[in-house]
Amino acid sequence: MGVVKARPTVALLVETSNRYSRELLRGIRAYMREHPSWAIHLSEQGRGATPPAWLAHWRGDGIIARIETAAIAKAVTEAGVPVVNVSAAGLAPAFPAVISDSVAIARTAAEHLMDRGFRYFAYCGDARFAWSKRHEENFLATLDDAGHSAVAFRTNPRDFANWAAEHKRLRRWISELPKPLGIMTCYDIRGQQVLDACRELGLRVPDEVGVIGQHNDDLLCELCDPPLSSVIPNARRAGYVAAEMLGHMMKGRQVPAKVTALPPVGVATRQSTDVVALDDRQIAEAVRFIRRHACENISVSDVLRAVPMSRTLLERKFQKLLKRTPASEIIACRIRAVGDLLATTTLTVAEIAERTGFSSPEYLSAAFRRETGRTPRDHRRAHAVAHG
Repeated sequence: MGVVKARPTVALLVETSNRYSRELLRGIRAYMREHPSWAIHLSEQGRGATPPAWLAHWRGDGIIARIETAAIAKAVTEAGVPVVNVSAAGLAPAFPAVISDSVAIARTAAEHLMDRGFRYFAYCGDARFAWSKRHEENFLATLDDAGHSAVAFRTNPRDFANWAAEHKRLRRWISELPKPLGIMTCYDIRGQQVLDACRELGLRVPDEVGVIGQHNDDLLCELCDPPLSSVIPNARRAGYVAAEMLGHMMKGRQVPAKVTALPPVGVATRQSTDVVALDDRQIAEAVRFIRRHACENISVSDVLRAVPMSRTLLERKFQKLLKRTPASEIIACRIRAVGDLLATTTLTVAEIAERTGFSSPEYLSAAFRRETGRTPRDHRRAHAVAHG
């Protein structure tokens, strides 16, 4: 009778207090469903907490950790087992890491605000996190490349010890910025704080100030007043890839100690940015019509019936205000919808084509590749893991 080999024992040093981390855990679970199971050691802990006491005496086979502090980095190193890091804090470079792509996240947020027609831009971060500074740099660089300037709210870690003073400074900063203003915040709680400041200042959101967060913690975003738009990181995919790496490492395979950065899924648009911030009422209404009906196979003629004017005038105003044509706005809206459905559902390409106004899956595939540089299959593979 053969000896039954014990399951690998894996410690998950991942907090459960926020949406991003819970999605990481769902990705790990998805990997475990497809492969021989692990025995999991998971204990409740907060972000940046000290290493759990049990870790010093733990005898397992591998660790997936959010390495947010030097103490956690030291503890997992001393465990002497394979480790995969799922934090963007930049600590523990000796381990492979799977994180969100800061450049892609910042670009997604900037493009979302630019698409809404905002003319002025700002970033509100949190100096306690190195990844927040990277988001700031990438957000400002994206806007600079597009011919826009942007400013950042200056903070240091000590500011958060006195929230009343910090909140007062935040209100003054927002009040002094030109409008209409689009603000990216480093995460959703910061977005909630910015929205609170706007409400206290009597600023209309999203007409005067549009706010987009990052992480898409749906409960928190819906509790904001108004509900907060947010960039959707592919945390579930990150958890899956981290688990896959650790599985290889526990089998003795070499995994390079490099950073794997995953692009976001897209934007969850809610009321905080659901606006077309253009002074030209007719073009604003035309853009709203396109965004509502793009997936109904509309044409520029349909836009002109909804917002009567000459085609030449419509084209000229679109180019002046949005730097694109009405036709390109229609296709861009449809391609975004396709991308979202590929990443977040298991619908076939034919079913997605029917939902988004494409006459055939072949036409959808050709248009998607032309606009994004990748096939629908490649896009789905890059973003999606098991659903549910």
